Amino acid sequence: MRHATFRQLKVFESVARHLSFSRAAEELHLTQPAVSIQVAKLQEHAGLPLFEQMGKRIHLTAAGAEMLRASRNILDQFREVEETLAQFKGVSGGRLNVAVISAGDYFLPRLLVEFAGRHSGVSINFDVCNRRDLLAKLAENQTDLAVMARPPVDADTLNEPFAPHPYVIVAAPAHPLAGKRRIPLARVVREPFVTREKGSDTWTSMQEAFGPRLQELNVAMEIRSTETIKQAVIAGMGLGFLSAHTISRELRAGSIAVLDVQGLPLVGNWYVVHRSGKHLPPVAQAFKSFLLADGERLVTEALEAPPPRRRRSR
Repeated sequence: MRHATFRQLKVFESVARHLSFSRAAEELHLTQPAVSIQVAKLQEHAGLPLFEQMGKRIHLTAAGAEMLRASRNILDQFREVEETLAQFKGVSGGRLNVAVISAGDYFLPRLLVEFAGRHSGVSINFDVCNRRDLLAKLAENQTDLAVMARPPVDADTLNEPFAPHPYVIVAAPAHPLAGKRRIPLARVVREPFVTREKGSDTWTSMQEAFGPRLQELNVAMEIRSTETIKQAVIAGMGLGFLSAHTISRELRAGSIAVLDVQGLPLVGNWYVVHRSGKHLPPVAQAFKSFLLADGERLVTEALEAPPPRRRRSR
């Protein structure tokens, strides 16, 4: 194992955590063949298979489980060294590690540019992922800060709101309900809907917005991609329930319409989240303070056509 590299260990840990070469490639911004090559090289160094194929799924071998334990120890030690060195650098020259759920990808880059402009020399490691992967990154100390709409309630984290997060029902501009006023929710649920998958933050917000009427919802299609949902709505395939922060470009272009539904928009919050026992590096603490002080203004500016705030989520 003396010739194994840090890169190989990092790639292997990602594959082992996801039990998927494709998801590891997506997380690490590599091609799947590149991931496979790095794992194959590590297996050569180990002299033992680290994964085994059972049906369509891969599983860790006993040797792979031991390699995973050792890899995480090594990666944690490197992170500790990075954090210690960051203390000497302070904010300027520090490295900010932040991850966000997919809806936040529509505004967080703008905030990161603003923050970096205030602190010269800051480097940024920015990752966009779904809720499950984001919570895993927090639990495994792979990110300093997480930006999310619904922080975990059963984890040892500090969760602080910094900006409102409205959800709306959208339609194609030619839809019969577009332009109508005070549409009853009972009328809306009869329309076909294109929705995010169950378990996503958006689906959970739908449960809150629709209440018992969610059982009446006419789900025409379930899609994991917000961008694909928008295109389906624009094409007239159904209504959508989306974060208002994801549709500002379409609203400006007039290609999508927000329906005036009674009781909506549902307004929750964006949260900055980190492990409660984590000692944040100066640059992460500075970015957290930046979000708490200026995040609401900057996020609101990113939403170019914000709907009126009528009801806050519980």
